[in-house]
Amino acid sequence: MARTAIIAGVGPGLGESLARTFAAEGCQVALFARSGDFIEDLAADLPDPGEGLAVPTDLRDVEAIREGFETVREAFGPVDVLVNHASGASWQGLLDASVEDFERAWEVGARGAFVCSQEAVSDMVERGGGTVLFTGATSAVRSLGGTIGFTAAKFAARGMAMDIAQEFGPEGVHVAHVVIDGQIDGPDARERAPDRGPETFLDPDEMAETYWHLVEQDQVDTMPFEVHITNGPQNTEFL
Repeated sequence: MARTAIIAGVGPGLGESLARTFAAEGCQVALFARSGDFIEDLAADLPDPGEGLAVPTDLRDVEAIREGFETVREAFGPVDVLVNHASGASWQGLLDASVEDFERAWEVGARGAFVCSQEAVSDMVERGGGTVLFTGATSAVRSLGGTIGFTAAKFAARGMAMDIAQEFGPEGVHVAHVVIDGQIDGPDARERAPDRGPETFLDPDEMAETYWHLVEQDQVDTMPFEVHITNGPQNTEFL
């Protein structure tokens, strides 16, 4: 039976690669993002044998998230895999960040992940297991200074991942946190960093394979909680 996977926060780059990889492995893949046009096109273009479903969703809106999960259940059935992939940009330091900037990052990266996880894990417990993956960053484990909203949200998401793993691991729910320690290659990444060599960028397709490997481990007794993705010591400045 095909797994039902939700990727919460899909855009060009790693989000798209996750969708394509999961579909190629046979998943029914639901795509959550505010931008309906991009996810509609991506859902229609996912590789066989998977199937795609675009669910335009503002991950800052609690009711919209819950309605999105109901849409997925009606189309595909209960959720087997969730990837909490969304982040809210907030790149100011303590004295420059507004309350609105701080709350925006938290609403997307922390509260949004909380609501998505609540919905998904309720399905997984009833079905005897599943996988919840969190996309983290260097700032989730080591503050770099000057990005207080982003850092706080990422720390919160990592803490939630750990708590969910401890609470629901015995019930067959595998939870893992993926620390992305590098600049992900994508349509605009090299333009934003023209002085970086191509070897310093992380390949999103290869990263997506790491995520899928974590999904495949949901039936084994020993499961990793945290995976650190990097391509070498040259990556020391990204978030």
